Amino acid sequence: MPTYTSSDGLSLYYTDEGAGLPVLCLSGLTRNGTDFDYALPALSGTRVICPDYRGRGKSDWAADPMTYTIPQEAQDILALMDHLGLERAAILGTSRGGLIALTLAAMAPQRLLGVCFVDIGPVIETQGLEVIMGFLGRNPIWKTHDEATAVFGARMAGFDDVPESRWREEVEKHFIETPEGLRINYDPKLRDAVTATFDPNAKAPDLWPLYDTLANLPLAAIRGANSDLMSAETLDEMARRAPGFIAATVPNRGHVPFLDEPQSVAALQTWIATLEEAQP
Repeated sequence: MPTYTSSDGLSLYYTDEGAGLPVLCLSGLTRNGTDFDYALPALSGTRVICPDYRGRGKSDWAADPMTYTIPQEAQDILALMDHLGLERAAILGTSRGGLIALTLAAMAPQRLLGVCFVDIGPVIETQGLEVIMGFLGRNPIWKTHDEATAVFGARMAGFDDVPESRWREEVEKHFIETPEGLRINYDPKLRDAVTATFDPNAKAPDLWPLYDTLANLPLAAIRGANSDLMSAETLDEMARRAPGFIAATVPNRGHVPFLDEPQSVAALQTWIATLEEAQP
């Protein structure tokens, strides 16, 4: 099992397949590298690297859950790049993964080839954050994968025309079936770390300056048309600030698109082509 060691001694898991331009695929808050299984055909011809963050998937849980922070996770990504001998890489960042990309823009911009944001941007809608806090760190009420599959689609706001087989794949990826019922596939203490910094009444930090540092790199964003975390206005502003920006909105999808929809595939392939053209 491919792993590397973080600065504080955790064994962190990743997958590494394909050859060519390196694309680091960074998942959402509670998720893991399997989030990008559906995107693999669109990323053909690249080297696809999918890490599990600390406390998620197959990576070690942290002794101190307060290290489940975006800056620490960004440091872990730099450690992975060093482990693999990568001077630079492109980032495909879903939700929290996009925020990690913005953090890397501040920490080590010289190591980024470009970024594709998936349903995330410099402005985060509070409605979506409140939805996330409602389930974060809590095991689901369902006892089996069968039970979860039967109702999961109806509970996913903003998603239409998704076959039950896809929801089955999702629940199997993100919930572990045990004799006591389904268990989340990440450290429940992740909730403690997020709660320590989450204040719905606080003024959100201005992330636009971080985004602006990336403006000369190949940039893209894929937004679910029904997203409660990324607005159409944010997508438009991202495009206005970055020449050559690649924008896609996926109908019948909320937070987040699966990345195998036609709009997602077209955006990813155009972004990859732009990255390759930008290489010396």
